[in-house]
Amino acid sequence: MSRSLTAGRLETARSFLFVPGDRPDRFDKAVATGADAVILDLEDAVAAPDKNRAREHVAAWLGAGNSAVVRINAPGTPWSDDDLAMAAGFGVPVMVPKSEGPAVLADIACRTAGKSSLIPLVETAAGIERAVEVCATGGAVRVALGNVDLAGQLGVAHDDHAALAYARSRLVAASAAAGLCAPIDGVTTAVKDLDALGADIAHARRLGFTGKLCIHPGQVVVVAEGFAPSESEREWARSVVAAGDSVTVVDGHMVDKPVLERARRILAAN
Repeated sequence: MSRSLTAGRLETARSFLFVPGDRPDRFDKAVATGADAVILDLEDAVAAPDKNRAREHVAAWLGAGNSAVVRINAPGTPWSDDDLAMAAGFGVPVMVPKSEGPAVLADIACRTAGKSSLIPLVETAAGIERAVEVCATGGAVRVALGNVDLAGQLGVAHDDHAALAYARSRLVAASAAAGLCAPIDGVTTAVKDLDALGADIAHARRLGFTGKLCIHPGQVVVVAEGFAPSESEREWARSVVAAGDSVTVVDGHMVDKPVLERARRILAAN
């Protein structure tokens, strides 16, 4: 049985592993990878003829006492309402595709009656431009980047760091402005290329992301380790905290309240 995915766990999670909703044989295996959160996917991973059956598989597994995030089909599609009702019935978190504005998200939050935390998946140009409004919607605990869909709309490569730097930075800034924890980065589609995965993690961390979507079990451990504070970062943080609360100098650099707060966040990370 998987642990309940509370809002607090979602805020600190680093690795999020997608599993197709029509592959119930993989649900327990996904949990066994140690991913911080498993996402049972009813949207892109499931073909249209199989969507109702996938929902039934997910409901049966959740009904057995398990917990996961459920990515519903996008609002306005024929399956979205039933997906949402099922997920809300179990009180599990809901990932909302094509999140572009507060009205639809607020309606979804209302329909869950506060039982389900929301993870808006921002994967369109409109969503990026309205990122602050998306992040500020009641019920949203953290946002995620849908880099592949966004890149397709923009006509750029989904693995081009420079092409999506604006979108990533905007999500980071919007999350902070709305008082949310840092967002979740999109996927690395080269599932067997650990160098590419490592480069993507390093780039996302540099911009302020603290977690990542995974599409293969082999990515989970790399993501978890890649977003964890390094020993050198912890050593720096310990030296800053040890210097006290007053403005001072550590290793030749001024330390004031914002620097001290960052050091404390690093030491608080698991």
